[in-house]
Amino acid sequence: MRGLKAFTPFMVVTLLLVVSLPVRAAEGEFRKGFAGVAKKASPAVVFIQVEKQIPMGGPQLFFNNPYDLFDEQLLERFGFPRGHNRRQPPQHRQPQQMFKQMGQGSGFLISKDGYILTNTHVVGDVDKITVRLSDGREYTAKRIGADSKTEVALIKIEDKGDFPYLSIGDPSKLDIGEWVIAIGNPFGLKETLTVGVVSAKGRNNMGITDYEDFIQTDAAINPGNSGGPLLNFDGEVIGINTAIFSQSGGYMGIGFAVPIDMAMQIKNQLLSHGKVTRGYIGIYMNPEEMNEQMAQSFGYKEKTGVLIADVQKDGPADKAGLVSGDIIIEMNGKKATDQVSFRRTIAGIAPKEKIKLLVFREGQTKTITVTVEELSDESGGTPSSDPSEASPEKYGLSIQNITPDIAKRFNLEREDGVMISEIEQGSPAAEAGLQPGMLIMEINRKKINNTRHFMTELKRSDKRALLRVKGERGTFFVTLKTN
Repeated sequence: MRGLKAFTPFMVVTLLLVVSLPVRAAEGEFRKGFAGVAKKASPAVVFIQVEKQIPMGGPQLFFNNPYDLFDEQLLERFGFPRGHNRRQPPQHRQPQQMFKQMGQGSGFLISKDGYILTNTHVVGDVDKITVRLSDGREYTAKRIGADSKTEVALIKIEDKGDFPYLSIGDPSKLDIGEWVIAIGNPFGLKETLTVGVVSAKGRNNMGITDYEDFIQTDAAINPGNSGGPLLNFDGEVIGINTAIFSQSGGYMGIGFAVPIDMAMQIKNQLLSHGKVTRGYIGIYMNPEEMNEQMAQSFGYKEKTGVLIADVQKDGPADKAGLVSGDIIIEMNGKKATDQVSFRRTIAGIAPKEKIKLLVFREGQTKTITVTVEELSDESGGTPSSDPSEASPEKYGLSIQNITPDIAKRFNLEREDGVMISEIEQGSPAAEAGLQPGMLIMEINRKKINNTRHFMTELKRSDKRALLRVKGERGTFFVTLKTN
């Protein structure tokens, strides 16, 4: 009690002021929000303008903001109006007149000597690239290289002094729900900052690029943001803003960024060689990731691994002895957990390097050494169907035998297998993802010779059948419910 009597009103007021100081300081920092990040990062974010001379009346290659949309047709995503990819009727020859088309986007400096990362579709097939910094300085940039398979491009500007640049962050440390900041030049409005969170990581199979491992965010990204940085709370770049999901052409809450670690790997190759060299081993991975049901079909007890649907003839995997149905468990002692990371790892391995794969085959594991080769562009045909012969409809599919014409069309060595001619909506076959025009090559790991053979093996199946199928996506495995 004596202590309380000694506690004067003046001391109480002083104590309250002292306690409130850190609270007010915290409130001040909260009100400033991301101002510190903006102040730190904005000088390194650049406005990119591109020019190209094209024939008057010819097809437009791009216009003002040819970026970010992928929910429309592919050409529309890059700014082509509908119909511009169609052939024009022949016209009388006249002297060719040219006019200048303009496009724009964003980018960011990653070094003091002027290297800039952006998107391939921003600085693709153009005649001139102009870069403008936030302080008004303007430069003509040189394109070092661009990779359409990841949408990563590298350009460079020159000056006597040092340029501001961004620090590189670590996307692997990002958490879902973490704050992120996008800076760019949407609709030509320079140095626009938007804020959101990480909505998802590892987005793939989006149809945007060949190699996808996108960071998804709800930070507002609009046409012109392409190539700009996605930053973490510390102002470090963790991604390159590349595409949005949109039905209107504008922001709808879903944006995608290429992880900066992938971009830096591409940058290193572009800087060293002007192009990207990728490794490959000649396998076609099953489109469906390994799951418990699929694993049981192979007698495999684990739930992760990479299932080989097909092996390219005379490719590295074929030469090493890998076969369809092998499940890759490990590569060089590291778990093969999913297809996306496995494919990225293989692509990053230098040609002629040897790798050791631990595979599961028919109840046993074995180690196979494969020599990686350089990936080259390949093209393939599109299958079509010719419905003529129907089979029992219990599973909702009709099939026909492989004719010499079909075998030739699909480049088959033998006329084995059956072709799906019809699929009943809502049937077990439809639920399995089967479609007309697909070829069924195997059932329960047994090669199929004809429709009668297929039905015999299907009737022997207990609850489900494992089918090896060839379609537009390549060769893959699916399970068909048979109970």
